[in-house]
Amino acid sequence: MKKIYIAAFVVSAFFFTGCADDYLDVDQTESVSTDDIELYNNDAGASQFVTSIYNKFLNWDMTSFGWIGLSSITSDDADKGSSPGDTGTDKDVLDALTYNASNPSAESTFNANYDGINRCNQALNILPKLDKASPALRARLTGEAKFLRAFMYFTLVKCYGGVPIVDHLPVPGSDSDRIMQLTRKTKAEVYAFIESDLNDAIAALPEKGAYAANERSRVSKGAAYALLAKVSLYQKNWQKVVDNCNKVTGYSIVNDYASMFRVAGKFDSETIFEIYAQGSVPAKGIEGYSNTQGARGAGGWGWGFNTPSQSLVNAYEPGDVRKNATIIFRGTTLYDGRVIPTTVENERYNYKAYSSAYTDAWETDVDIKYLRYAEVLLMKAEALNELGQTPEAIPLLNQIRKRAGLGDTPYTSQGDIRTAIWRERRVEMAFEHDRFFDLVRTGQAKAAFAIDGKVFTEGKNEVFPIPASFIKQAAGLSDQNPLY
Repeated sequence: MKKIYIAAFVVSAFFFTGCADDYLDVDQTESVSTDDIELYNNDAGASQFVTSIYNKFLNWDMTSFGWIGLSSITSDDADKGSSPGDTGTDKDVLDALTYNASNPSAESTFNANYDGINRCNQALNILPKLDKASPALRARLTGEAKFLRAFMYFTLVKCYGGVPIVDHLPVPGSDSDRIMQLTRKTKAEVYAFIESDLNDAIAALPEKGAYAANERSRVSKGAAYALLAKVSLYQKNWQKVVDNCNKVTGYSIVNDYASMFRVAGKFDSETIFEIYAQGSVPAKGIEGYSNTQGARGAGGWGWGFNTPSQSLVNAYEPGDVRKNATIIFRGTTLYDGRVIPTTVENERYNYKAYSSAYTDAWETDVDIKYLRYAEVLLMKAEALNELGQTPEAIPLLNQIRKRAGLGDTPYTSQGDIRTAIWRERRVEMAFEHDRFFDLVRTGQAKAAFAIDGKVFTEGKNEVFPIPASFIKQAAGLSDQNPLY
């Protein structure tokens, strides 16, 4: 049987079965016998079911090549990179915004997130049956599963707009459940579902400080509040952004920006939610994340995709320490002493994806920081400014600038501060999988892409196509996004 690594445990795929080639071809409703349940009817067993959800984020289809393509290469922060003749299957058309409904990256990201949602639903289904596990632990694990399900639906709604809401394990042969799996809900309905899951998670999760050192990768109440603030940001519910940011406590920005993206920066004071990668097997790392983005060519070590654009280079002010912490420049020496020779093919590479210890390995020890306290400060600043409280927003913006080695913003008007915050988000969070979605939600996309000679078609490119394979299966229950 196929096996899935779950931290120090191995659990049979009998519980977590899925096929990336067919959205509905998942044996997710097979019953688990009483004897099988008893094997996991304890605290350790209960934890395994939720740990398997986190483990999904280490997979190639969830976090690596396809996701890098959608969230980064499509943006103005990155170019395809690699060799001119190596398209990376579809990274050339993603870079040019000329992809269609058969795009492999859009399909793999869609399927991977639903595979992860299936794991969430499996865990939520079985946890109440594990009556020998601690009730307090089961409640916390339920909160973790709901946070992770909300996180995946947030990815889906940003990428595709309205999507099906699969909120439980479907009953085999049930027409109503089949319709549930195949029918797109509206964006508003998906956001409402995300908010419901996050509110449930908030009620069940502990604060970050309550976790033991060996559980530091698990989500906390602060993570749920931060994600809820971000969900509100995308819906322009400004007061909710402020209220939820105010509830993210116990975190602080670190002094050294570059340290966050090295092994020493794992779960530092700024981390709110990050994907934990331990390196190569038998420990578990993120499949292909560093390798695909590493320097390519003579003296290099990777595939060379997702290279920083000249537009991003130009976005940094003189003296901004974040530039050299984000971008590997050809001909420079990295923090571990590695020299990037002038013989590599591309001028620039993503420093935040660089692994020193596992440079040539398929799996990496690089974590992905999805929520940081710096973003909470920027979200709150943006919301306060939109609420007309610009004087209260400016000190939050300046806090981020000070850490970057910059002076206070010279701007004071609401419009100028809005632009300054958007610019700060770009350079603060470059290559952290937000830029494309920030351009869309703020209405900057058309103008930003035009600078690079690319055509962003309004009414189309705000979202990616729903996979054509899913639309075919839906047989009229779901429509394709416009103009695809």
